[in-house]
Amino acid sequence: MFRDHHGSKGMPSNGLALLLTGSAWLGGGGLSAKLIGAILAIVFAQACATSGTSTQQENARTMIWADEFDVAGLPDTSKWAYDVGSWGWGNNELQAYTSARLENARVENGKLIIEAHREVYDSMDYSSARLVTRGKQDFETGYLEVRAKLPSGRGTWPAIWMLGTNIREVGWPTCGEIDIMEHVGFNVDSVFGTIHSGAYNHIIGTQKMGAIALPTAESEYHTYAVDWRDTSITFLVDETPYHHVSRDSAATLAQWPFNAPQYLLLNIAVGGGWGGRRGVDTTIWPQRMEVDWVRAWDVAPMLSTANH
Repeated sequence: MFRDHHGSKGMPSNGLALLLTGSAWLGGGGLSAKLIGAILAIVFAQACATSGTSTQQENARTMIWADEFDVAGLPDTSKWAYDVGSWGWGNNELQAYTSARLENARVENGKLIIEAHREVYDSMDYSSARLVTRGKQDFETGYLEVRAKLPSGRGTWPAIWMLGTNIREVGWPTCGEIDIMEHVGFNVDSVFGTIHSGAYNHIIGTQKMGAIALPTAESEYHTYAVDWRDTSITFLVDETPYHHVSRDSAATLAQWPFNAPQYLLLNIAVGGGWGGRRGVDTTIWPQRMEVDWVRAWDVAPMLSTANH
């Protein structure tokens, strides 16, 4: 299950109880319509279970953390921080990542907007944002899902991913990286899920990557998820598994650093070693990734669990 490394309680999976105590669970602000819908769906599924109490217990799961993006303006600073800089980020990327700048990261109409612009900013030709939960919320195993619509055009490189919380102590790739979703604009109909570690990473060409065809990634919202367990990681789109990586029983830390906390990142890069492999179209900007919600659970839903 996702373990909360910041001491907060998980939200109860009993939707009726949560509806009655919404203020207590969400800091006194009540429940959003999107979150109520998600909870009612769980309640309905439990009510429709036909195999008795044991099946209901199997279906019960706890929401550990979420952002429904219901408050307009800058992203919630209790949940998100920023990576800032213009040094290429190890991939020869062309953007400067900014902090608390509405042009690059904002909430509007119930969505998080991460937007890359073609403009001179901090000596770079593009600006963008990279939001992180580092220092706010870490995760360790469980089910993390993000509903998003991706940018389009050659040179875009959006990502929904995770890094080991110990990256500043041990560095990359020793810390481990889980790429829940990556998309490159020149490959319009596919998304990718990947793990990187000391033994398996793109620098030496050994990363463990999977792909799924998704022609509507840039025009429709899809739910990108990872089912992260002690001995395996499964990547899913719209609750359909497409890539599975298992830990070998004799795996070293260099092969499997994924039994330690990680934090979440959301960003759009411009160009870079992969995103810019076929150049950057300078006429397409600005481009945005729209995120409807982010939700972390202790375990996967039964549907995806049954499919792998």
